[in-house]
Amino acid sequence: MAKTASEELIFHKKAFQEALLRWYHTHARVLPWRIEPTLYKTVLSEFMLQQTQIKTALPYFHRWVDELPTFEALSKATPEKVLKLWEGLGYYTRARNIHKLAKALVAMPQIPKTPEAWLELPGVGPYTTAAITSISFKEPLACVDGNVVRILSRLTANSREFTDSATASKYFAPLGQALVNTDNPGDHNQAMMELGATVCHRRSPECLLCPVKNFCKGTKENPENFPKLTQKKIEKKEIYRIWCIKDGNILLHKATAKAKRLSGIHELPTQDQVGISESDLKASDLIVKKVRTITRFQMVESIYRLSRVKKKLKPDLVWVPLNKLSTVILSGPHKRWIEELA
Repeated sequence: MAKTASEELIFHKKAFQEALLRWYHTHARVLPWRIEPTLYKTVLSEFMLQQTQIKTALPYFHRWVDELPTFEALSKATPEKVLKLWEGLGYYTRARNIHKLAKALVAMPQIPKTPEAWLELPGVGPYTTAAITSISFKEPLACVDGNVVRILSRLTANSREFTDSATASKYFAPLGQALVNTDNPGDHNQAMMELGATVCHRRSPECLLCPVKNFCKGTKENPENFPKLTQKKIEKKEIYRIWCIKDGNILLHKATAKAKRLSGIHELPTQDQVGISESDLKASDLIVKKVRTITRFQMVESIYRLSRVKKKLKPDLVWVPLNKLSTVILSGPHKRWIEELA
């Protein structure tokens, strides 16, 4: 009986692993967490790179390590300092989780090394566990993220359609695990992620430069056809925000502790938060419209100038001096918008 594409790839895995590592050791990008690597740098990079591109994360990584160079320093930092250092990276739960993680690790008699122990720690899921323990402790666990799914689906020319990337990752996890280089799992995982980021692009992959092209079934077809993911239906959401400046102060909304995702983060208030209706907004007061996409939502945020607001404001509305904006924590888009408009 003929082997399946996955079985054939596994049959040749030794040659595949060697070709991949030769390429990685020659072409890997020089990144701060790869220079004199430490567990702390590895953990920080993995948290920052969740849903964030490397080029975006790099300046944050350098600034963070300068300010908080160790788990102990991070554990002693105030939540406000942690969020300020993270300001602009988005998905602030990551910052809160790495803060909790540092406190948990410092409280332990020794740093855990097993995947089972890491899975019990704050903010550490299966993927992050595999990345941290394979790189820092040589645990033979595969990291299967979007980049790796793309590589594996193309290597095997797998035409199965997946509802989302999480489902695809779960499906390809056994193949990823079967291909792990048990002698050097950390470099193997980083090589796979590096290959997906720099060669096996989602669009216009550079197949001629690929170190494992001889093992790839997808090159004989159109590699861009893999993986097959169901197209998400994008929903449009209209948001009306208020731009109000009085005596050199700007009106902002500060999310309360109940708002888990943006707790403590400042943004321009919506018209609801200020206590006015949409009908009170005049077309002539429209300053700008900003469009951004968050998961399956296209957010259209219209910013209106308002000359006055109610004297008695809700507790979550605050006046912040324009020359003191650096002292509060702003969400990334709103920080850019305020700098642009102010």
